[in-house]
Amino acid sequence: MRLVMTEPVEGTDRPYARRWWALLVLCLSLLIIVMANTALTVAAPDMTEDLGLSSADLQWVIDGYTVPYAALMLLLGAIGDKYSRRGALVLGLVVFGGGAVSGYLAGSATAVIAARAVMGAGAAMIMPATLSLLAATFPRAERAKAITLWTATAGLAIAAGPLVAGALLEHHGWSSTFLINVPVAALAVVGAFVLVPPSRAADRGRIDYGGGLLSVMWIAALVYMIIEGPHFGWGAEAITAAVVAGAGLVAFVVWELRHPRPLLDVRRFTDRRFAGSNLAVALFFLAVFGAFYYLTQHLQFVLGYDALDTGVRMLPLAGAVFVGSALTGYLTPRVGMKWTVTAGMVGGTAALALLTQVDSGSSYGDFVAPLVVLGLAIGLALSPCTDAIMGAFPESELGVGGAVNDTSLELGGSLGIAVLGSLLATSYSGHLSDATAGSELPASSLETAQDSVGAGYAVAQGIGDKARQLAEQAAHASDPQQAERLKAQAGQLVDGARQMADAVGSSFADAVAHTSLVGAVVLGVGTVIVALLLPGRDKPAAEPAEDREPESAGAR
Repeated sequence: MRLVMTEPVEGTDRPYARRWWALLVLCLSLLIIVMANTALTVAAPDMTEDLGLSSADLQWVIDGYTVPYAALMLLLGAIGDKYSRRGALVLGLVVFGGGAVSGYLAGSATAVIAARAVMGAGAAMIMPATLSLLAATFPRAERAKAITLWTATAGLAIAAGPLVAGALLEHHGWSSTFLINVPVAALAVVGAFVLVPPSRAADRGRIDYGGGLLSVMWIAALVYMIIEGPHFGWGAEAITAAVVAGAGLVAFVVWELRHPRPLLDVRRFTDRRFAGSNLAVALFFLAVFGAFYYLTQHLQFVLGYDALDTGVRMLPLAGAVFVGSALTGYLTPRVGMKWTVTAGMVGGTAALALLTQVDSGSSYGDFVAPLVVLGLAIGLALSPCTDAIMGAFPESELGVGGAVNDTSLELGGSLGIAVLGSLLATSYSGHLSDATAGSELPASSLETAQDSVGAGYAVAQGIGDKARQLAEQAAHASDPQQAERLKAQAGQLVDGARQMADAVGSSFADAVAHTSLVGAVVLGVGTVIVALLLPGRDKPAAEPAEDREPESAGAR
């Protein structure tokens, strides 16, 4: 067996023998770039305390990864198609690993944000490369099954991130959640050379760098607007980003329509199957990432689970994703993608609807059913959509196809965290204000508590700490009257701390229910639109002869 795989997959006249091992490498690469976000959600409290992060700092630690990731995928996917898909994967893994090392060594908010941005740039190379290599390596008859496993890996990563991070945080600091990516990336690089055959398009032609730069501009501005506006207000920066995103999108569409070899043929969006699949991916991840954002907070802050326990309690989601993936592999060939995708989106809507029942008395058992239904829905809906999106592109544009799928995913996820997260914060703040009306809580303390559920419990803890201090003073007081007075004050503060903690927990639970209702309405309306868009019968995934170009055996 060759130590390094050098024969291009396009140069073989039969399916690549080790393609399933190659898929394992591609899934491993996908695993770490999805886990990079989900793991951070449980490491964020320790990072915030250690580095003294403000809420704006923490938001950009999370989203510093998202902006380059989403903005660069289209252009980097096209570059990978032209020069080397495997090369793009390996370079992306190296960049990603380097960013992870920088994050491990970071000692300030600026350094962590910069490290996350580097990781995002690496992920923008990795993500489209995994799908393009998958599509190039597997024959058409097996591609849907391979994509199903790829999608199941993404679902696993959503739940595995908190579990791995939680296990590390038991004995190590928050920086260890960065370092865990390095050996996995190194293993994936070795696996890429040994198991993944090289691949590139034969005659990709000159890359449309003008369209590529326009795509980077409008997507980056759009993601920035999505992050900045809902979280920090619609000031000059958010409005400017909105204008740039709108103008950039119009310029991109006009440029691509007039270019002889466009980076992305935007006419594809007139195809109902293609447009419906992209819309389904975006809407689904809007719901999934938004729900994941507030579910992890509820488990950690309201129910009091530590990072590891939170990760363990997200496992029903991962298991259900695999079951849903198995179901879609069986159902889609028999009933068509329209019905499996619609069923998955209905399931996602139902999962959010179940979360509207959350209240102050809810326990973990009340979250199991929504997690299972959401996992089944992910498995059912996403694989057929990804297969349809990839099937719309000729072999010479598989990297661009993967980038389109992943950009829809990332835009949906960013929108979910930003919009549903902003709605959650507003709802929580309003409910907490109502719950503490008439109390003697200082206005400054209430304002602090309204910032987030973590800040709310910190205020309650601060009141409790003051009560303990007064109790200790009472114990050492020489004057019996002073001791009695201090005890009474301590007792009042203990009651106040308990009432404050109860108000924070009930307010956040009410906010989760309210946000879930809005998410369910959005996904429900989207489900109807997607069902109308998707064609009733699956068409063969053949491409027009003029679109398909022969692949070269000279890939690198």
